[in-house]
Amino acid sequence: MNAVTILVIALCVYALAYRFYAAFIISKVLAFDSARQTPAYALKNGYDYKPTNKWVLFGHHFAAIAGAGPLVGPVLAAQFGYLPGFLWILIGAVLAGAVHDMVVLFMSVRYKGISLTEIAKNESGKLAGTSTGIAVFFIIITALAGLAMVVVNALAESAWGTFSIAATIPIAVFIGIYMEKIRPGRITEASIIGVLLVLAAIVYGEKIASGSYASYFLYSKKTISISLAVYGMMASVLPVWLLLAPRDYLSSYMKVGTIGLLALGIIWVHPQVNFPAFTSFVSGGGPIIPGKVWPYVCITIACGAISGFHSLISSGTTPKMIESESEIKFIAYGAMLTEGFVALMALIAATALPMGDYFAINVPPDIFAKMGLSVTNLPELSAKVGESLEGRAGGAVTLAVGMAQIFSNMPGMKHLLSYWYHFAIMFEALFILTTIDAGTRVARYITQEALGRVYSPFGNINWWPGVLITSALVSFLWAAMLLAGNVKTIWPMFGVANQLLSAIALAVCTTYIMKRTKKVYSLVTLLPFVFMLFTTFTAGFINISDNYLPMRNAQGYINVALTSIMLMLAAIIAAVSLRDWSGIILRGSSGKAAQGEDNA
Repeated sequence: MNAVTILVIALCVYALAYRFYAAFIISKVLAFDSARQTPAYALKNGYDYKPTNKWVLFGHHFAAIAGAGPLVGPVLAAQFGYLPGFLWILIGAVLAGAVHDMVVLFMSVRYKGISLTEIAKNESGKLAGTSTGIAVFFIIITALAGLAMVVVNALAESAWGTFSIAATIPIAVFIGIYMEKIRPGRITEASIIGVLLVLAAIVYGEKIASGSYASYFLYSKKTISISLAVYGMMASVLPVWLLLAPRDYLSSYMKVGTIGLLALGIIWVHPQVNFPAFTSFVSGGGPIIPGKVWPYVCITIACGAISGFHSLISSGTTPKMIESESEIKFIAYGAMLTEGFVALMALIAATALPMGDYFAINVPPDIFAKMGLSVTNLPELSAKVGESLEGRAGGAVTLAVGMAQIFSNMPGMKHLLSYWYHFAIMFEALFILTTIDAGTRVARYITQEALGRVYSPFGNINWWPGVLITSALVSFLWAAMLLAGNVKTIWPMFGVANQLLSAIALAVCTTYIMKRTKKVYSLVTLLPFVFMLFTTFTAGFINISDNYLPMRNAQGYINVALTSIMLMLAAIIAAVSLRDWSGIILRGSSGKAAQGEDNA
């Protein structure tokens, strides 16, 4: 199949879904009220609760949710062929991921910006709330460690990438002050200045990498890991308008711009998809993903179709900044479809490579030698980019190579393949880093809520000792996990845990909808819940039996214990939800808001 065909199909499906399915949910299921005061105004403090222009907030929200999943996941899932990943990204994003994100954001806005944990407690009781809280905290720490690991691997010993990404921090602070203090309301003006500064940092980064100052920006993985934790804490403490929102907003320009350029490159170059619809690995035995196409295509692609991590952003920073309920569709549903589009671009870039080159990059050389495949362009590409590309597992290098080949085949770009490759690596790191800062802040909110039940001042988001203590605790925990683990110990756990959280969030959404409108409307979240619960439980059991227990070491047994706890918590929440749904159907719903929901 031609890559352009895939692109056109996806754009048509996403446009129709946004126009009709999202509109149905807005008007019939959730009944948005643009006249209702949002938490950003009701609880405005200029620190966490801050009315934010919808374009800036879209940039923040998209940057925060679009982490490693839509870039790395589809690349790894290409092992099964192009069709499984294409169908799941297309269907999953429309019917599951975008609905999940939009309903969670709507609930949190109605509940004055509180977290998914507190919403679950109000909707289904203390047991569900406590189980959700434990699951959410574990998942977000695991997610942050997993996402940070991709950034560390991309930036280690890379002066260009490290300089360019470090430069975005002072640029974001300057733009934040510019929009808030110097020229309030001049969004377009600030955006132009900010984007030009970010582009200048990228261009100048190449000169740094090839000049005498390169050594000042070459750091080990350990140093980068600690620096990321310090940055995460800083971003979670400072006012959202000063660093978090402007940095994510500016990063989103680069993200969307690069993906848009990649789409134009695909249209211009017309690359052929060199993978079959299905490979021989759909039944298992693959060298990258050991399991069968189902459930692992869903677990591997993750954020490109649906992600539980998104529920933490939709009930974390975004509901505290949104100006009107009428913007929820654009910010939540729209951002998820944009992320699905990003995932499709990553899938196309990977499957446009010769299969031999793809597997040579993603598996160790000794395993590749036994596969009976031969490389096509890889030796030449390695020479041009100045790096050995074989055995660089994880998906990031594969995507960078695929993007660089498409870009370099555009008019006048042939001699810039090395530049495009390093640009793509830096782009991936920037893409993921914006999830870490928002995720750390959300984890701080959740930790404050939990500790507030033990010592009430922690529950006050304006109490600075609590803000500093919880931020430091969260940053320390995910950094410790990052330093102690590796891809094999962190990423499989993150994959199952992340998708399991999406099932938990969909269960809470279903309860919320059932209590307030026609029971049949709850199918918009109930059906995705059933599918995701079945999928993640299956993947969790396979991980335990086929991946962790055969390790026969302490790490394997720890993974078994942690996965079992996660499955147990999800089972508790599912059982409580089934009890609630049965009661609602048999007795009917009062239609009244639960305790803590804003009725204004």
